[in-house]
Amino acid sequence: MSGPPAARRGPLLLGVRHHGPGSARAVRAALDAARPAAVLIEGPPEGDALLPLAADPGMRPPVALLAHAADDPGRAAFWPLAAFSPEWVAIRWAQQQEVPVPVRFIDLPAAHTLAAQSGGGPDEAGFVPPDPLAVLAETAGYDDPERWWEDVVEHRGDGAADPLAAFAALGEAMGALREAYGDGGQARDRVREAYMRQRMRAARREFGDGYAVVCGAWHVPALSARTTAAADKALLTGLPKVKVETAWVPWTHRRLARVGGYGAGITSPGWYAHLFAARDRPVERWLTKVAGLLREEDRQVSSAHVIEAVRLAGTLAAMRGRPLAGLTETLEAVRAVMCDGSDVPLALIEDRLVIGDVLGEVPDGAPAVPLQRDLTRQQRSLRLRAEARERELELDLRKDTDAAKSLLLHRLRLLGIGWGTPAASRGSTGTFRETWRLRWDPELSVRVAEAGIWGTTVVAAATAKAEADAAGAGELGEVTALAERCLLAGLSQALPAVLRALADRAALDTDVARLAKALPALARSLRYGDVRGTDASALATVAGGLAERICVALPPACAAGLDAEAAAELRGHVDAVHGAIGLLDEEGPGERWSAVLRALAGRDRVPGLIRGRAARLLLDEGRLSAEETARLMGLALSPAAPPPDAAGWIEGFAADGTLLVHDERLLALIDTWLAGVPESAFTDVLPLLRRTFGAYEPGVKRSLGELVRRGRSRAATPGGAPAGFAPVLDPARADAVLPVLGLLLAGPPTSRPTSRPT
Repeated sequence: MSGPPAARRGPLLLGVRHHGPGSARAVRAALDAARPAAVLIEGPPEGDALLPLAADPGMRPPVALLAHAADDPGRAAFWPLAAFSPEWVAIRWAQQQEVPVPVRFIDLPAAHTLAAQSGGGPDEAGFVPPDPLAVLAETAGYDDPERWWEDVVEHRGDGAADPLAAFAALGEAMGALREAYGDGGQARDRVREAYMRQRMRAARREFGDGYAVVCGAWHVPALSARTTAAADKALLTGLPKVKVETAWVPWTHRRLARVGGYGAGITSPGWYAHLFAARDRPVERWLTKVAGLLREEDRQVSSAHVIEAVRLAGTLAAMRGRPLAGLTETLEAVRAVMCDGSDVPLALIEDRLVIGDVLGEVPDGAPAVPLQRDLTRQQRSLRLRAEARERELELDLRKDTDAAKSLLLHRLRLLGIGWGTPAASRGSTGTFRETWRLRWDPELSVRVAEAGIWGTTVVAAATAKAEADAAGAGELGEVTALAERCLLAGLSQALPAVLRALADRAALDTDVARLAKALPALARSLRYGDVRGTDASALATVAGGLAERICVALPPACAAGLDAEAAAELRGHVDAVHGAIGLLDEEGPGERWSAVLRALAGRDRVPGLIRGRAARLLLDEGRLSAEETARLMGLALSPAAPPPDAAGWIEGFAADGTLLVHDERLLALIDTWLAGVPESAFTDVLPLLRRTFGAYEPGVKRSLGELVRRGRSRAATPGGAPAGFAPVLDPARADAVLPVLGLLLAGPPTSRPTSRPT
């Protein structure tokens, strides 16, 4: 390391743009030229102890310094750094010298910043007042401050002739702006700058004036101003304070973008990362990346396209008087040459390359809450890597590794850590398959820190959280949903507390609607318990008791003078309970439920919508004969029945038009009733009928139209049958499908199914 340069007046103030590649290169050149004895950086002093980790080979930006209140992890703030951030470059420059240079953070401590937070989500520190910069750009003849900054700073190179000249000129410009605009509407900046001046005084006592300060260009005039220590101390007196904890966490380029809500963000982090990494021919290399991405999407892009796009971008830059083609010129060239003028592939380029989904890495030895360390260990063990880009994960729960991944994702969801979101599985409706959409957002690090209060491992924390949620649940439905989630997450130790809460609330709840909402979740839980090998026997007792209570309470509830809206809601509950009872193994609830449906189907006081639905469910289950079904339909559609009630019966019964296609007797009954509806009542029933028949698939409607056009068949008379159909069912021919059905549902004929097919 060469000796220090000649003495200069005052410290070296390097005003930068946060996350600017040109600023980063200029800072490195200035530090190489000045060789300061220490480097002070805008950032929370609590992060000083974590700075040595920046030199760890396992640290790969973008990363962020996370600070959160020790007793309230949700109150947190981030200080993001990318490889092209001037602050990161300054840190690494200090660490890479032959004799490492001391480097320290000098911004207002996070203890004060977090204490002053009024609530809400995590904050990302480092805001740049935009309006004064816009005025500076307008003075230079630019209508876009981003373009002005790029031309003046980002595209100027390293400034080899005089590395410090640009910083001096920028400091003078900012001084003029501060004279005109004061603090730019950021009253908090005065407090921050007072603390930074105090840290600079401490550095002067230790290093003299031979230190450098890397900070936002906006702060340079305030840090060079002559103020007294007493005045600064007065600004800092009485600030609220909390105890904080800090850690490095991975960050993403997408979260560096301003569109992500980051106040000091940039519009194109992927583009800036490329500019910083490309030592020569940045435009040519960038357009080569673009061509590669388009080829991956099966678009025909050749080398000639790249050459022509480079020429066009350069021509546009020259016409506009720019020193180098910027992002605007390159995207215009790409749209014209590679995308045939279309914005659709251009949107893909902007998403994948201009912004990007690069996710940083933090070394294993970095400080973290115990829950985070356990999560990291499980991610590595299961080869379940956290990625910033959304991807789908297909799991086969019959495989041990996939089952373990499913348990981890469900436990994290129970803790409020939404790394994965369940999605509909493709190609299978079986309970052994799960599909997840995974995407790791930096804010999840805060959720992990928050969940750390429940335990030091994922399973222990999820168990404690489930028990607490069960104790605090206000409704029966909340507890049943929690029981289902506990089984999905394999939290057998939490189930006793959840089941106690479930039994207590089920015993006290008399609302049949809430009981009906609760049963399907319990039935699903029992099904998943079988598939995953989880012991859910205690849950079966609760589900059976709940089913009995529904069977007792439902008939009176359906006959309580329901209006159309209430009847429709109750019909939905009937469908849900019917499906749930079909999943239960016990015969008792099934037989009792069939009796309830028979009672509903035959009671005149029950709304037609529910009577028709009960008849249809019994018919589908084979518990109601075709003759009895025709009798009930004849009664419901008799001239004495009010037309709206009859139309409701049809809506409940004929929700699926396939039945009417294959049973012309029922179709004939509906046709006869419809033809006999008086003209005065037809207007009232028409909307109901349209709602029923309009929901049919086009093929079903076409078949019904052909049947009606053809006229009544022999099926309209007792004992008759339409052409191609026998008068009665042939059991031998119907049973012929069973071997094939067995192969589809249960595998080879020699193996017997071990659980109910779904």
